[in-house]
Amino acid sequence: MKHDRTGLKTGDIARVCYKGSRLEVRGPERLRAGRYIACPGGTETFGPGMSASYVALLEERTGLECVNLGALNAGAGAFLGDRALLDICNRAERVVLQITGAQGLSNRLYTVHPRRNDRFLRASATLRALYPEVDFTEFCFVRHMLSSLQDLDPVRFATLRAELHIAWTMRMRKLISCLASPVTLVLLPERRGDGRLGDDPLFVTGEMVNDLRPIVSGIVAMTTPDLSEAMRHRAIAEALEVSFAGQTV
Repeated sequence: MKHDRTGLKTGDIARVCYKGSRLEVRGPERLRAGRYIACPGGTETFGPGMSASYVALLEERTGLECVNLGALNAGAGAFLGDRALLDICNRAERVVLQITGAQGLSNRLYTVHPRRNDRFLRASATLRALYPEVDFTEFCFVRHMLSSLQDLDPVRFATLRAELHIAWTMRMRKLISCLASPVTLVLLPERRGDGRLGDDPLFVTGEMVNDLRPIVSGIVAMTTPDLSEAMRHRAIAEALEVSFAGQTV
């Protein structure tokens, strides 16, 4: 399990399913009375091993209740499929949406689990034709599958990468369009894996993120992933507070 310096284990952190939702997010359940900020995201928003993720730190700085809707290994697809969490977001004063990787999205080449987006379910006929020598039943996790395919043939892998770029852009635009509240995107690189596939969030380029600027209120990016986890979360909370000061709701 992942630990921070306090020794807190991920399994010690309370999780909750809000009424009507099937996605486990970080607890405890919040009352959401009055004004609040909704913070949907993946593993980094959940803050495994941390006593306080950037969501809790943002609440301290703004004085507004911040609802942590971070779910382990969740991507944009998990939230698009959860109307209850979208409703929580749409009743919020604003939404802070974590930018997650493109690998955890179902696309025309493979399908992932609808909630645990790190789980590989099946390859399409197109992907099997692209890699006829591969037995896809051997894979349970998306990163393992993608790493294996890239190692096997980087040239063919370029086709897969291009598909992920398209899927991510379409899904992020759709998710943002479903959110009635002003949206601020958070780019907070996760430090995990061996880096063979690239930097987190996987397969998301600066150009892809910048293309979303016209449809969001702002983008806050953490560009120093080598900071300790606690320092990164503190810095992103500070940057969000500054960003909000320049926005009107």
